[in-house]
Amino acid sequence: MSAPKVLVASDLDRTLIYSSAALALTMPDARAPRLLCVEVHESKPLSYMTEAAAGLLTGLGDTAHFVPTTTRTRKQYQRINLPGPAPKYAICANGGHLLVDGVSDPGWHAQVTARLASECAPLAEVREHLEATADPAWVRKHRVAEDLFVYLVVERELLPEEWVKDLAVWAESRGWTVSLQGRKIYAVPKPLTKSAAVREIARRTGAELTLAAGDSLLDADLLLAADRGWRPGHGELADADWTAAAITALPERGVLAGERILREFVRASDGGGRG
Repeated sequence: MSAPKVLVASDLDRTLIYSSAALALTMPDARAPRLLCVEVHESKPLSYMTEAAAGLLTGLGDTAHFVPTTTRTRKQYQRINLPGPAPKYAICANGGHLLVDGVSDPGWHAQVTARLASECAPLAEVREHLEATADPAWVRKHRVAEDLFVYLVVERELLPEEWVKDLAVWAESRGWTVSLQGRKIYAVPKPLTKSAAVREIARRTGAELTLAAGDSLLDADLLLAADRGWRPGHGELADADWTAAAITALPERGVLAGERILREFVRASDGGGRG
């Protein structure tokens, strides 16, 4: 049997897997689907997908290279126990780390850090700005991820919308982008992209077709780099009514959107991705 020539690169949180908070936003009370826990942290279940989605993901490996593509750090990603065989490749830290059999490729990481050093404002400047301007009344945590980007954990109901807009303008002029996802505000260098890492994996695998899915602003470049892409009916991209050629905006929201995305991946990758 020849190796699959289809590459499936998918965001995880609020695309394929869902926290309890994300489930509460969209889970139907009537005929709720059976769920599988795929992440436990400090003895507490954190993330879920439907059992049907788990079955689809398990079978996807027969026809495609499945590549988890996340903004999570390596440590956060390694807490997830996805069904099916362990992916050979994974992308963490929004493209900052390309994992091969669970280990970061040092050459890739060196290329990324060199780009960041030459193409955007330094991490320290952005971190200092956040610490100076974010109000402790609504900030719960300041975090630096992999020495590549920063994020805040906030009380969403107290977060001033104007502050987020002002931060986005400030960051834009320094070569950074801002993304609000659930209770987290990310500030990420523009050269740090999921799409660059996906292109590198496509080169290594010889993939002839790339499929992708994601829900946030940080996934837009990933979707644009794919031959076909899907976004759920929730998240930053849906809120902005964002779309593009070869991108399908799905009506489903929440965990059922994750199941629908996997059905689309399986359908598109079956028979070499042209069926």
